[in-house]
Order: sequence, then structure tokens, then C-alpha cells
Amino acid sequence: MTVNFIGAGPGDPELITVRGQRLIQAADVVLYAGSLVPIEVVACARAEALVMDTAPMTLDEIMAVMEEAHSAGQDVARVHSGDPSLYGAIGEQIRRLDAAGISYDITPGVPAFAAAAATLGSELTLPGVAQTVILTRTATRSSPMPNNEQLEALARTGATLAIHLSIRTLRDVCATLIPEYGEDCPAIIVYRASWPDEQIVRGTLATLPEIARPLRLRRTALILVGAVLDPPSFDDSRLYDSTHFHVLRPKKKSEKTAS
Repeated sequence: MTVNFIGAGPGDPELITVRGQRLIQAADVVLYAGSLVPIEVVACARAEALVMDTAPMTLDEIMAVMEEAHSAGQDVARVHSGDPSLYGAIGEQIRRLDAAGISYDITPGVPAFAAAAATLGSELTLPGVAQTVILTRTATRSSPMPNNEQLEALARTGATLAIHLSIRTLRDVCATLIPEYGEDCPAIIVYRASWPDEQIVRGTLATLPEIARPLRLRRTALILVGAVLDPPSFDDSRLYDSTHFHVLRPKKKSEKTAS
């Protein structure tokens, strides 16, 4: 018996991995986070499987179902949105599984920031613009942020920021970032990336709060910030440069001779 943690992807049912879908199809018990995972993702479960939406359940209740399945020798598909390694709340479940001697496995999924970049048609790391992406959030009603991970500190890197779980504090987020990124820095909200009702809200750190205010977005929104979102210019990557040689594209003998 195994509890299989599965990343369902950002919303589009076709963005789940082949492995994740196969595990759902084979599971005896399917537990999915219905507030973020569409029912279509788990529609492939067997007719006789127990399928439960965990959105209204507590951690104790979820673990009780897993432990009951373990006692019955039943495999469990535990389906989380995006990739379970990012704000997936699997750590506390794994801790309890370890204590109970129940085996588990993790299948990664497409994270929301990757789906957002895809829908924007953007690369988040451009030569000479930004080579680092920081995935973070701000402290709201959820767990507090560690002292060395405050947004002010992260902003000093100048990296591309993918800010999760923070749409309710958008105005504060933008105000905090302006001293380091500037008022004209591109800032974009991607609401429900890859879902049928996906929305893209474009602006700058100075203008985005007012642009977004009438939309009343309250959850399932990612804030992207950085020059890569609207770069004035950038260099081509060295990866495919004709003068750049490596083990898979060695310098030709004629060129070596000529040099």
C-alpha cells in the first residue's frame, strides 16, 4: 500500500503528467483538493474507487482516511494542485505517514508559475536581464514568513519574482517592491492560470493595484514582477551561438586549422 502524492498541475486537466493520471486510474482511494483541483482531473478514477474532496476536511480527517486505506491494503492517490513541493502542505502529511510507518511516493506536477509564463509567452530568465526566479509569498492569514525572507530582502536581488498567495495584499506588495524595482517595472497578475476563466492583468508596480481593483480578485492568482516581462532588449543565449562550442557541438576540424 502506498500513498501517492500527485501534482495535478495548475488547472487544465491535460497538464497532469502521464504518471500522475495513471496513478489516479489505479488508486483505490482518491483524495483531491477540490478548491484548487478541477473534478475533471480525477474523473479518470475507477468507478469503484472512493473519491473524496478534501477541501472541507481537517488534517486529522484526511490522515484517518489514509490510515484506514493502509489497514485495508488500498493504494491512495493524494492529488494536490500545481506541484506538491510548492505550498502543497504535504510536509505535515508526510511527517504523520512516517510516524505511522506508511509508505508514500511523490509525482511532480506543472507549477502555476510555469503555466503563467506559458500563457504570457514569456521566458522568466533572459540573458543580461535576469537569471534568477524567486518563488515566494507574503504573510497574510497563513503561516508567517521567516525573518530573512521578507519581501524587502528578496527585492534587493532584482530577480524575477513569482509571488503566490498574495493577491489580497497586492497594494502592499507593489509599494514594497517599488524602491528596488522602480515604478515602471512590469508587473502582471495571472488569475487561475490554464483554467477556462483565466485572466491576465498587465501593468507596472505603480499602476497594477488600481487596474486590478475593479476585478476583485481574491484567490488563485499569481503576481509576476520583473524586467523580463517586458524587456527593452536582451542578448541571444550563448547556448546556440555559432561561436560557442561544447561537448555536443565541438569545434570543426577545419575551423581549428583556420584558427
